[in-house]
Amino acid sequence: ANEFDLQYVFLGSGDEYQRLDAVKATGAAIVLPISFPKALQGDDPSLLRMTPLAELQHWEQAPYNPARLQAAGVQIALTAAGLEGEKYKGFWPNLRTAMEKGLSADAALAALTTTPAALLGQSSQLGRIGAGQRANLLVTSAELDDPALVVHDTWVLGRRHSVAPINVDLRGRWTIDIGSDPFDIEISGSRDKPSAKRVAAASEGDADEQGKDSGAGDKLTLSINGDRVVLRIPQGDRQLRLSGLWRDGGIDGYQQQPWRARRSSAADESEATADDDAAEDTPEVKQVAAQPTHPLGAYGRQSRPAAEHLLFRNATVWTGESEGILEQTDVRVRNGRIAEIGRDLTASGAREIDATGRHLTAGIIDEHSHIAASSINDIATNSSMVRIGDALDPTDISIFRNLAGGVTTVQVLHGSANPIGGQSALIKLRWGVQPRDLLIDGAPKFIKFALGENVKAASNPASIRYPGTRMGVAQFIDDAFAQARQYEQQWSAWRRLSAREQARQPAPRRDLVSDAMVEILNGERFISAHSYVQSEILMLMQVAERYGFRVNTFTHILEGYKLADRMAQHGAGGSSFADWWAYKMEVVNAIPYNNALMEQAGVVSAVNSDSDEMSRRLNQEAAKTIKYGGLTPEHAWRLVTLHPAKLLHLDDRMGSVKVGKDADLVLWSAEPLSIQAKADYTLVDGRIEFDRLAAEAEAPRIEAERQRLLDAMSQAAGQGAPSMSPKPGMPRRFHCDDLTGFEYLLGGQHAH
Repeated sequence: ANEFDLQYVFLGSGDEYQRLDAVKATGAAIVLPISFPKALQGDDPSLLRMTPLAELQHWEQAPYNPARLQAAGVQIALTAAGLEGEKYKGFWPNLRTAMEKGLSADAALAALTTTPAALLGQSSQLGRIGAGQRANLLVTSAELDDPALVVHDTWVLGRRHSVAPINVDLRGRWTIDIGSDPFDIEISGSRDKPSAKRVAAASEGDADEQGKDSGAGDKLTLSINGDRVVLRIPQGDRQLRLSGLWRDGGIDGYQQQPWRARRSSAADESEATADDDAAEDTPEVKQVAAQPTHPLGAYGRQSRPAAEHLLFRNATVWTGESEGILEQTDVRVRNGRIAEIGRDLTASGAREIDATGRHLTAGIIDEHSHIAASSINDIATNSSMVRIGDALDPTDISIFRNLAGGVTTVQVLHGSANPIGGQSALIKLRWGVQPRDLLIDGAPKFIKFALGENVKAASNPASIRYPGTRMGVAQFIDDAFAQARQYEQQWSAWRRLSAREQARQPAPRRDLVSDAMVEILNGERFISAHSYVQSEILMLMQVAERYGFRVNTFTHILEGYKLADRMAQHGAGGSSFADWWAYKMEVVNAIPYNNALMEQAGVVSAVNSDSDEMSRRLNQEAAKTIKYGGLTPEHAWRLVTLHPAKLLHLDDRMGSVKVGKDADLVLWSAEPLSIQAKADYTLVDGRIEFDRLAAEAEAPRIEAERQRLLDAMSQAAGQGAPSMSPKPGMPRRFHCDDLTGFEYLLGGQHAH
């Protein structure tokens, strides 16, 4: 929208309250569904246990969404889209619920009339009642927030469409004349939902005759539809059914013989209006739910932690630099950077953290991850125009869990379903921020390429998508760079034209795919290539050399040890699993010594996860290179800190404990490569994003909140609120070739 100077109108999702400031900042109007989540029934406790806390909280918070948007000054128009059931029966009850939660009557009316008219550019004709406006009208029995509201008529361009005719007001005392045995009834209640009962006759004659009506006190069944009246009167073991029409102040009908009802007295005015005005007599109470955390769910926060002035005292510091491991050393953090390293430091105003017996390191960097992404694959064979940065999900609980494992930075990669994938997102794990705030400012540009079985859809023999062979993959990549070179030459030629010549000759068509490919050719965007087999690794390096650039990183690269010397000559890095092998055909030659052998050949190597689960223990994955390859602990630690920082061209800012670098730090309870080590504190830009003791203290509150919401749901369902059985399911975890929405093309398979 910003690029093309457009202002969108967004169709809302019902959870805008979770990012209210960001929604308001767009300046856009929201067409807001008024469908709310249903309460979960407690018939299967095991399924309830699997329901995320965020889903339970959303059930409580969602009805407040319209009111919060209104209060924030966001323009909203309400829609019935998303409502279930015939004729959107839930619309009026849900609208009343939203008004009970704070949406004002004026705002609700505007959201149904003047605002949608304005969004359609039709304010001169629609949305108001006035001279010259189109005669589109709605006639109801009461105001919008009245539970007894009945829609009587809808008028469209002056034509009446009757929905529920306006009922006559029958409240009062009536005498029913039928045959020779008249009797009296009394009608009370509200105009649209009256009730009737038989009463003793009040004749003007002998008072002793009063009260002798044997049916006095019997409740009658009364229904009204406009001016048509149906009355059912108990008579022993059967019912007398009378139907008639309101006419000239009375009711005339025929039931085997004519009958007539005449009003003997009107209802007392105060009684007649009591039910109609009950809502007005009751003080209006607006329910207010607790302000939601960011994000919803476990370990959500009311606000982001501040960047502190900190002094870690007496730590064992793993610098990752030539200084090595420093014992009994202090590290001072200020303004989000490492300010000072030494012994017996003093810092006025700094908060001291006693790190005696603990180890301080740089935060772990995961070169290959798919966390915090709402989708990771595009279907095009060349998807270089798509950006993972446009699909980030900062509510992914994996962010918090990775912080608990000491991870501070990741490269969120496109998947490996196509030879040329989308643009990467280099992010810091800032829990609870806006999506754009995850991105690292000024980070280098990266893109995902892929080779091998995933690309040629080996797991789905029925696929007819090109390329279907490894040779086809090689040719496709070569062709893509040839087209990009031609595209660049066309633009260069046009730019060399004079202004007069450019005015006569249209510029080449802008192509976002070729734009990204040209950036690769010019060394402005770096490749991370999903790869396994040595022949394809060599092929991609040869293609790059023909076009004058280098492949930055081969990721997975489980046969890297076979041509590590060639990779070093080319200048490529390798980011590998620590000890994966034999999990599919193209990795049958993988060995756990791969990282160590690449390091010995001069290849900058790293250990990655490709998993939101494994990434929580990357410190232990790095330790495996001590067993498989004999690396020193310091060297092994660099495989998850400084080396991935180098591969991502971020080593001037992170990856080691050095004055001036970002304060992305982890204080471990033990030596970081140990299986006993736990992250006590994880800092990102000097902010304590994870505090183990605080997280442990939070656990009982989370459990109590879950139980409170389940109890509230049970109570709501018992009172007749819409409810449903919980649905089984687990949080979505992306694998390299997952194609959401396109499973029918690739058989829904996934692999690494």
